[in-house]
Amino acid sequence: MVAIDLEQESIESLGRRMAAGEITARTLTQHCLDRIAAIDPKLSAVIELNPDALTIADDLDRERAAGTLRGPMHGLPILVKDNLDTGDRMLTTAGSLALATAPAPADAYVVKQLRDAGAVVLGKTNLSEWANYRSTRSSSGWSSRGGQTRNAYDQLRSPGGSSSGSAVSVAAAFCVAAIGTETDGSIVSPAAMNSVVGVKPTVGLVSRSGIIPISHTQDTAGPMARSVSDAATLLAVICGPDASDAKTKTAPPIASAIKSLVLDLNALAGARIGVARNYCGFHEGVDALMAAAIDDLEACGATVLDDLHLTPVLDIRPSEAILMSAEFKVGLNAYLAARGNTVNVHSLEDVIAFNRIHYEAVMPWFQQELSEKAQETKGLNDPDYLKAVETCRTLSRDQGIDRLISENLLDAIIAPTTCTAWLIDWINGDNRSGGSAGPAAIAGYPSVTVPAGYVHGLPIGLTFFSTAWQDAKILNFAYAYEQETRHRVRPRL
Repeated sequence: MVAIDLEQESIESLGRRMAAGEITARTLTQHCLDRIAAIDPKLSAVIELNPDALTIADDLDRERAAGTLRGPMHGLPILVKDNLDTGDRMLTTAGSLALATAPAPADAYVVKQLRDAGAVVLGKTNLSEWANYRSTRSSSGWSSRGGQTRNAYDQLRSPGGSSSGSAVSVAAAFCVAAIGTETDGSIVSPAAMNSVVGVKPTVGLVSRSGIIPISHTQDTAGPMARSVSDAATLLAVICGPDASDAKTKTAPPIASAIKSLVLDLNALAGARIGVARNYCGFHEGVDALMAAAIDDLEACGATVLDDLHLTPVLDIRPSEAILMSAEFKVGLNAYLAARGNTVNVHSLEDVIAFNRIHYEAVMPWFQQELSEKAQETKGLNDPDYLKAVETCRTLSRDQGIDRLISENLLDAIIAPTTCTAWLIDWINGDNRSGGSAGPAAIAGYPSVTVPAGYVHGLPIGLTFFSTAWQDAKILNFAYAYEQETRHRVRPRL
């Protein structure tokens, strides 16, 4: 039997081994299925496996044997979050029992791009139900359909959310890489808490069509991987314009730059990096890792400007709440109408009613007050909503990231991605003590988190973020930092 250890592999190395005939798509897919069967019972990261995965792998092996190679992802198993439509025999539910009736009629655009690139869609990952937009007292990684996903480094602790299963699956080497989604922290936070790389692209770089929505202003899909290089390769596959997503059609033509990106080990030489100091200070262990990260960045040739002040996210949260509430109702109603095959659930109002009827299964620990509040909103022409949109834009962009970048001539800003993983608590919910995902998420700007070390064995990530469409630049910075430090240590599973 050929030895496979995904912790020691990359997309590039797996491609070389396949080209040499050492491994096949089938053997790699079977390896992932076996690993999931052996380890996932204690992690609950995978909500469903693709019953056709091995057949797809066989087809891709036949293509390779016939001389057809679709690209670097050809034959590689990828997991996708369970809020991306897959037009196959798997369900798409956002973790909700309300949608666990019939598969989606077609692939999300991102999933179609993966298949076209030759990836094996191995299965769907668990998530915080409705991508963590149901209750203010939710437990990250818990869904009524999938149960509680657990942190790869300590199964008593939270995996972060809402792309919980994607992050844990990558950390546990269940797949080559995975797709997550983010509205505010849902890629970068679980990535950091499970010591993997997470990329939250500029909104508009990656299509959202066929993805169960929260906010058309902030939603995006993005890659999660064990290295920046693999994340960048996956981003190159899924980015680009989609006729069904207007935001991608009006985006600047940077997708070609992502697709042709060659990561630069020396990218930090001469770069000006600012520290959002008011997003630090919530734990002395995290602060020590930040100090070490600054030293490492300077060793790579960067000029680091410390003690900069970025608009506090708490100043923006009230407006963000209004924005997300209104957009969730409009977006979900439109998604459900377009999908059309959800039995007796055709609107947010129907979801709320379903949850009330199935209270014991759906709401044993926390309620659905965010859904109920969204149902009361008055649409996208409501003055309160329009004011919230403008306030979010002003505070996160004009007076936030753009101001800090411009005034200090910065190339990027850094901060700890989030705190260490807290103990899972279904009664009281998450116990988050700090994090920096908000400003870039609310602005719709890019961010990349990279493993930065461990506090008492629990992973901490360092986030690089910048202004719109600087995705390639911050990927390069993250790559140079990652290669200089190589902090990631595999979990003991």
